[in-house]
Amino acid sequence: MRSRRVDYTESTRQALVDSALEMFTKRGYAATSLDAIVKRARVTKGALYHHFSGKQALFEAAFDAVETTAIGRLSVAVDGEGTAWDRAMAGIQTYISVCLEPSYQRIVIHEAPVVMGWERWREAEEHFSYGLVRETVESLVEAGEIEPLPVEVTARILFGALSAGAETIAGAQDPKKAAADVRKTITAVMNGMRRMPV
Repeated sequence: MRSRRVDYTESTRQALVDSALEMFTKRGYAATSLDAIVKRARVTKGALYHHFSGKQALFEAAFDAVETTAIGRLSVAVDGEGTAWDRAMAGIQTYISVCLEPSYQRIVIHEAPVVMGWERWREAEEHFSYGLVRETVESLVEAGEIEPLPVEVTARILFGALSAGAETIAGAQDPKKAAADVRKTITAVMNGMRRMPV
């Protein structure tokens, strides 16, 4: 049996992460104070420091929450019904939808490289996303859907293209148009690797 204290501790931490996620999305990291986060979460500053060493640690927890949600959605798409090709295309479509979400754009694309540092951000991105891209490429090669290219190199190139696509969408004046252009371009790249039926 879990104690009420454990439940309270977890709910306090979750309230802080939810509050930080919402405020960092709306205002950005620099313009969001810890006072505003604790006020919105309805907890004390002492409670915040019980769970997090400071603002950056709280930002990283918000980043992890956004990425975990995104990866959950992507996993559902690439593990779904249909051929390996259908699942890969569903994964690309889902990823582009994720890139249109304000929290993903603000926290993962715009703020994280600055707040976390570029190297730490790339490590985190790789931790969350690269494995899924590699698994998808492996599935496509095994199913004979794409040319038998080196899996590691192909996955890295596609991962780079998807990351560049996310930055293009997040930085665009018209993100929906940019998303359509990114989808069209990545689909063309995938079609270029696709094996012609014999």
